Amino acid sequence: MSSTLESRLRDLLASRLADPTLRIEDLKRVPAGASRHTWSLTIDGDRATRRDLILRMDAPGSMSDAMDRETALMVAARAAGVPSPEVLTGSIDGADLGAAYVVMSLVEGETIPRRILRDPAYAEVRPVLAAQCGRALARIHSIDPSAVPGLEVSDELAAWRDVLDEHGQPHPAFELAIRWLEEHRPEPVTPRVVHGDFRNGNLIVGPDGIRAVLDWELAHLGDPLEDLGWLCVRAWRFGAEPVVGGFGTVDDLVAAYEAERGTTVDREALHWWQVLGTLKWGIICIHQADRHRSGQTRSVELATIGRRVAENEWELLQLLP
Repeated sequence: MSSTLESRLRDLLASRLADPTLRIEDLKRVPAGASRHTWSLTIDGDRATRRDLILRMDAPGSMSDAMDRETALMVAARAAGVPSPEVLTGSIDGADLGAAYVVMSLVEGETIPRRILRDPAYAEVRPVLAAQCGRALARIHSIDPSAVPGLEVSDELAAWRDVLDEHGQPHPAFELAIRWLEEHRPEPVTPRVVHGDFRNGNLIVGPDGIRAVLDWELAHLGDPLEDLGWLCVRAWRFGAEPVVGGFGTVDDLVAAYEAERGTTVDREALHWWQVLGTLKWGIICIHQADRHRSGQTRSVELATIGRRVAENEWELLQLLP
């Protein structure tokens, strides 16, 4: 498989970069993700600059246009000044490589949250990460929605209430949170591009700070404060105390966001989205545990995630006024 892929990829990149002498070196599969395949490689040639790249591909036979949207999002994000890999080429046409794909530059850095929060190499940058997140989110929310066709408006509260109902389990704390959220909805805003999973763990961080925002699969149109609230959910602090990703304060996040975006953040609405984010993660924990309990996917990891349902119930009781 890899030799065939290498040959087709070499022809593709040689054509895209107008260098018939282009060579591919050290093509290897990276153990990342289940639904998609990731490969690392190095290219070189008489015209092409030597560089390290990443290839992401859908599983063979997949017929989704999600890869196209994610590629468009990365291109639009980079143009808006969001730290993002450079996209060289991509397509959902299986004629090139046998499945939808995107080829992008390799961004060096750390993604494992506990290392970002504890490794001495990141000690100097940790105090400014919350502000960097604020600026990155402001730039994401500045993206013209028309630049990324196919994004849909999502009512997050209704969607996750339905997921909880489908599981048919009694969780009074979650029901209490849903009632409060329904009674205290923020005023509607003009929908903007929302990343949908902006958090510690989906960022590539170096000693200089955020180098790339990853994982655009859940992007949609909605209230920009959804992203800020999700970043403040306790689960993404990974045992550290600071509210924002385990590395910073809400004041730092909001001040940088407001300065970059030129708007004022409604703190009550931000709290509403933090509550919803906590509810959402709690329901996801139920879903993941049920995948294990039902036998659909037997996994100690999924079973362990199930115990975090109670943690989110407790957190919601602390967050609700």
